[in-house]
Amino acid sequence: MWISKKEMAQLSAAVKGYQNGQNTDIRDNQEGPFSILKNDIYSLVQSKNEQLTQTEAERDILAEYMADISHQLKTPITSMMIMMDLLEDAEPEKQQEFMQNMKFSLSKMEWLIGALLKMAKLDAKAITFAPKKVKVSELMQGVMPSIEIMLDINNQSAILEQNVEICCDKRWTIEALTNIVKNAMEHSPKGGTITIDSGVNPMYEWIAVTDSGTGLRKEQYAALFKRFKNSTNENGFGIGMPLALSIMKGQNGDIDVELGGNGKGATFLLKFFK
Repeated sequence: MWISKKEMAQLSAAVKGYQNGQNTDIRDNQEGPFSILKNDIYSLVQSKNEQLTQTEAERDILAEYMADISHQLKTPITSMMIMMDLLEDAEPEKQQEFMQNMKFSLSKMEWLIGALLKMAKLDAKAITFAPKKVKVSELMQGVMPSIEIMLDINNQSAILEQNVEICCDKRWTIEALTNIVKNAMEHSPKGGTITIDSGVNPMYEWIAVTDSGTGLRKEQYAALFKRFKNSTNENGFGIGMPLALSIMKGQNGDIDVELGGNGKGATFLLKFFK
């Protein structure tokens, strides 16, 4: 096979163009080793460009989360610095109060940083899920240690109805379900009941969490899964629901919401597609 100097010059120019960020399509859809070479070079460049785009996207995600962490940490850090300045000259009882407040702030900061880093990994697809069949009752056993104290304080109860098997990553689904149940508790009155149901249909397996509140307004729904926008708890950050959605998306799932109203609480439907 004979290759002309003109063809070699064109290929060389195209390769130099790739180095400068150009994206010329050098494929000619012809047979022969030279055409195969051009196709391979083009495929290699496209693959590297896709990797670069993904790396840049991951970098932007990490930068966004770091900015969120920095913004959210300013208030508790400032508060602790003020308490530290006052601690030495304070009365013993006041010193104890300051210490308790600082411990509480540190606990909140630890949870926030952990949650945001988890979301960053999920959005960057840096987590590998290990789905297995697990009963919803087993998932709820994992949820209970995080909610039982608040259930007791608010005289609320969590009731499991149908107990089917769900194919999911147990550890991550417990985390998502915990946040959904906590949200239901926040929207339920004292003495209220949070109902957990589950089932299977031809398209997906599901877990439904229904509160005993008055339902959600449309404007509340719009902010449900936006970070730092949907906390009804003065000590919350509004990040539990976005984290739950990221976990479900990572498992090829989703969360649907029935707003309720007219005496019916809101229902959050966790879908695990087959």
